This record gives sequence, structure tokens and C-alpha cells, in this order.
Amino acid sequence: MQIAILLFDRFTCLDAIGPYQVLSGLPGAEVSFVAERPGPIRDEVGSLVVSASAGLPDVPRPDVIVVPGGPGQRDQMQDGPVHEWLRTADQGTPWTTSVCTGSLILAAAGLLAGRRATTHWLAMDELGQLGATPVTDRVVFDGKYVTAAGVSSGIDMGLTLAGRISGDHVAQSIQLMIEYDPQPPYDAGSPDRAPAEIVDGMRARSRFAVTGRRG
Repeated sequence: MQIAILLFDRFTCLDAIGPYQVLSGLPGAEVSFVAERPGPIRDEVGSLVVSASAGLPDVPRPDVIVVPGGPGQRDQMQDGPVHEWLRTADQGTPWTTSVCTGSLILAAAGLLAGRRATTHWLAMDELGQLGATPVTDRVVFDGKYVTAAGVSSGIDMGLTLAGRISGDHVAQSIQLMIEYDPQPPYDAGSPDRAPAEIVDGMRARSRFAVTGRRG
């Protein structure tokens, strides 16, 4: 089973590495980091580099596509090699997935039209404008399309998908191996529960939070 994780400059590292950590534990999994051109790809901060071992033409028929988000997503919204690869590869995939604003890339490529999908909470309106039906759930399935909300939810997506592919026993074994047992020190991981002043501040900075470097 070939799993292709798309990379592009200024991607959010956990969007890609969370699903990688989970899905690489599936029996028979062969995970490839792919980009428009092979080579080093820097994350949104610029200090972490992940090597894309394959170019898009090298992985024409993956079984699973994972599209991360991040500030660099803005540069992937126009038609071009990435969209062409996504549309072509998607024709044969059992599963096409995204994390965070990666769903905006899928939507811009025309793959989520009329489908239920999720994204980072600051990008929900844009997802709707691109033709998808925004859903605030952490992980959303619509047929073979699986979208995850912001950043950390990529782990949840990976585990849920692992269960669909290889069964609950395998998925739970992966969860135990990575000791994924969240006990956050704050209950501020959702705009519904975070302090209002923090939510308002992030909304005011949303131009930078979604389209540029966070912080």
C-alpha cells in the first residue's frame, strides 16, 4: 500500500508528520514524501527540513494521498502541477485525505465540490467558498475523502483511517505504540471552549494565522 504525503514550501510539519507517524505503522505501508520536485522542503518556521524523496510524476497511483496545510498552502491554490497530480492520482485512490488547510488545496483542485469537509477553524468560510460543505467535526468522511481539522487532528484522522483500512486492532495497536493519550493542560483547543479574548485575537490576526506565518 503506497501512501503519498504531499510537501510544499512552508507546510505545517505536524500536518504531515502526524499522519506519517500513524499510517507508517500499517502492515505493508510504503510511505513517500512527494513534492513538485524531489529535494529538501522547509516547514513554515524554516528550521525544519523534510526531504521529498519523489517528484509528483514518480508516484502516479498512490493508494492514499495526504495533503497537509500551512501558510504555504496559499501558493498551491492555482491550477498547475500539484492540482493536475491530485486530480489524476485521485482517480485511482481508495482514500484521498487532508489535514488543516490542506482541504483548501483539495477543494481548489475541484475534488471536494458538494462534499462534506473540514479544515482549520479560521478557514471554514473559505472552504465553503471553494464549493465544499464545511463541517466543524474533527475528522470528516465523505466517501473516500477524509479531511481533518487543524494540525493535531491529523493524528486522529490517521488513526481513524487506519481502523478503516486494517481494522480496530491494528489502529489501537498503533495508538498504544505512539502512546497517543491526550491530556492537555488547557481546555483551549477549540474556539468553542477557548477564552473569548484569545479567539477574538486570533480572528483579528486570521490573515496572518492562515495565510502567513503563525504567531
